[in-house]
Amino acid sequence: MRIPGDKSISHRVVMLGAIANGTSVISGFLEAEDTRATVRAVRALGITIESDGAGGLSIHGRGRDGLCGPAAPLDLGNSGTGLRLLAGLLSGQPFDSTLLGDRSLSRRPMRRIAEPLRRMGAAVETAPEGTAPVAISGGRALVGIEHRLEVPSAQVKSCLLLAGLHARGRTSVAEAAPTRDHTERMLTGFGYAVERSPGMAAVTGGGELAARDVSVPGDLSSAAFFLAGACIAPRGRVRITGVGLNPTRDGVLRILERMGASVVLSNRRDSGGEPVADLEVAATRLRGVEIDGDLVALGIDEIPVLLLAAARADGTTVVRGAGELRVKETDRLAAMEEGLRRLGVQVETRPDGMIVHGSAAPLRAARVDSRGDHRIAMTFALAGLGADGPVEIEDCDNVATSFPGFASAVRALGLEIEESR
Repeated sequence: MRIPGDKSISHRVVMLGAIANGTSVISGFLEAEDTRATVRAVRALGITIESDGAGGLSIHGRGRDGLCGPAAPLDLGNSGTGLRLLAGLLSGQPFDSTLLGDRSLSRRPMRRIAEPLRRMGAAVETAPEGTAPVAISGGRALVGIEHRLEVPSAQVKSCLLLAGLHARGRTSVAEAAPTRDHTERMLTGFGYAVERSPGMAAVTGGGELAARDVSVPGDLSSAAFFLAGACIAPRGRVRITGVGLNPTRDGVLRILERMGASVVLSNRRDSGGEPVADLEVAATRLRGVEIDGDLVALGIDEIPVLLLAAARADGTTVVRGAGELRVKETDRLAAMEEGLRRLGVQVETRPDGMIVHGSAAPLRAARVDSRGDHRIAMTFALAGLGADGPVEIEDCDNVATSFPGFASAVRALGLEIEESR
């Protein structure tokens, strides 16, 4: 099977293409709700973007200082990546802008970007709760800062690096645990100098970006559902082609291998500065493991489906250091706890993780609330592979935010799935 293009890269290529000099041609762009929201926002900033509706874009960049003030607030829908990265890009512009989102995005923390942006000299205001809307007053001169991430977050890191493009001097971001480095790779690809060392990335303001053509690889986070699903299925094998294997995001592969899965990589290659390969995995008995530290940071979005895999493993799995899951589209740890309990799984929760007591016994048929979170919905859809009856998942509209056509992809692999409204 093939999977949709990488969401993180799709967001970033639209933003960097917009501020590059010249026209960038993109293939493999993820045509999903989140990424379309970023395209709409960038168009509202005066950038012409032509789309063929099938993953092809032509972005007519106007240079680092070529954006125009929007006529209305920019609505990023459910996209935390879109909102936080655009906040950095817009903080040094000469015009005012306001970024907002849907009910779910409006509950997510924004002080983590607002406070360091203010240290750079930006005029950034949030709602009283520290959430969206985020209002940015233009015309402020930014200065570079040194910032250390308190919580591992590629979105905060990327926000500050993008703000640093318009700042005087050097902007550096240090991190205790590695986070995805798509922004650093893509800036380099667009010809902007990025200083990098272990645990640190920095840019110096005032440079220019040059347009380039980019082929977006398949999204490893989307592939994770099928990799884990293949492991817990009673039989069968799945091969997924053209998946991005960025080393700051390969935690799901390392964790599955630690649990006893055999993930075979073939046809390794490079696409736009990102490593790519085909992945193959077969049904197997997994074993419980301990997951913490860097492995959690390298696979934070995949922890929900790994918790499902742990429920079907032999022994106990312990996850620590995953407190960031409590401030995603929903509290993903709470959603997983509730759903796994309904499926008959013994779990114990912690503020930053979970203990899952795995069993070879089938999961029981149940009705699960995804709480409007696309990753929770897709995780429990795969639970049907190991259940003794139907698993019904509520509130699944947001699956389209990252994986349009998910139900069809699952159905093509032999899992009976029905959609209803």
